[in-house]
Amino acid sequence: MLQEIQSEIEAVKARNKKVEADKAWETSRFRVFALALLTYAMMILLMGVIGIDRPYLSALVPTAGFLLSTLSLRLIKKFWISKLYKTWVSSSNRLPS
Repeated sequence: MLQEIQSEIEAVKARNKKVEADKAWETSRFRVFALALLTYAMMILLMGVIGIDRPYLSALVPTAGFLLSTLSLRLIKKFWISKLYKTWVSSSNRLPS
């Protein structure tokens, strides 16, 4: 019985470490920078193939849009957690839409 509980605790600890690593990756600036760089490279290729003038310059627009969306989503997430999620936790068992 004790052995079973210890193995379950170890399984939970291992799962928590994986979840923490996934969360760290999702919120890392390295991930945002890597995705922005990949977005820029792909847009250069796409715009070059379809014949857009100055694809190096034009590819900055979708890349900037991506970067702005990641910044604004962090702000929106903080707002959602501080205002809506905390209200939900204290008042009911249903998530707000």
